Amino acid sequence: MRYPNQSPKLAPKTPPESTSELAIDRERYELLQQWESWLEIPMLVLSFAWLGLLIIELVWGLNSLLETIGITIWSIFILDFCLKFLLAPHKLFYLNHNWLIAFSLIIPALRTLKIVPILQSLQSVHAVRGLQLLGIMTRTNRGMRLLGASMERRGIGYVFALTVIVALAGAAGIYTFERKLPNGAVGIADYGTALWWTAMLMTTIGSDYFPKTEEGRVLCFLLAVYAIALCGYATAILATFFVGQDAENDEAELAGTKSIQALQVEIAALRNEILALAKRDLDH
Repeated sequence: MRYPNQSPKLAPKTPPESTSELAIDRERYELLQQWESWLEIPMLVLSFAWLGLLIIELVWGLNSLLETIGITIWSIFILDFCLKFLLAPHKLFYLNHNWLIAFSLIIPALRTLKIVPILQSLQSVHAVRGLQLLGIMTRTNRGMRLLGASMERRGIGYVFALTVIVALAGAAGIYTFERKLPNGAVGIADYGTALWWTAMLMTTIGSDYFPKTEEGRVLCFLLAVYAIALCGYATAILATFFVGQDAENDEAELAGTKSIQALQVEIAALRNEILALAKRDLDH
């Protein structure tokens, strides 16, 4: 940058420290991208396994072997997040875009804090259910983000896989919250019924059962919002299909790809003819 009344030799230059810092930040960012590329598929598999362990824990419970596997996967996620945080050039920016992942890694540790007197309230029924709801949301979000990052184009395959994940996790949550209701009320008896109820909700058909717990109603609302978005996506896919069918038909009112290409050829031929006539006039 050149300042007024100064020669180029006297103009201030970029300090060497700033240039070196930019180079270091670029190298760290490249290392971070390379690390994420290397572990993309393994982390996706581990995320699905971790979510599956959560569903098993909510529905049937975990034995000692499954608990050990879950702790191992959790430890791997913590190490991966810490390493990425150390490699990230801008720490606050990285935390701002990955705070939900960090929160999902903190939730499993809250169970070990029940021995602390100030956190005795975590043992209440609503607190435990609240932590379970947060666990379902955060673990599902982690799987969704890794699935979206693994698929370059979020097409039908991505939406189908995402819907299966949401349905399985949502059914586990509803079964956990609605199987034991106060005052002997009738809830959801088994996981199969919960999965059927979730499928009916996500297809907007609905059922005659309405959640009676606060956590179940929150989860029901989130599933309904996803179902609305899914129906919008399906409508867009069908509209695109029928529009594409009309575009391939030469007799349809909608101009298709073939018609547009033919029009482009005619325009190019007309332009060449005009240029030829103009050149002929100049020669004469």
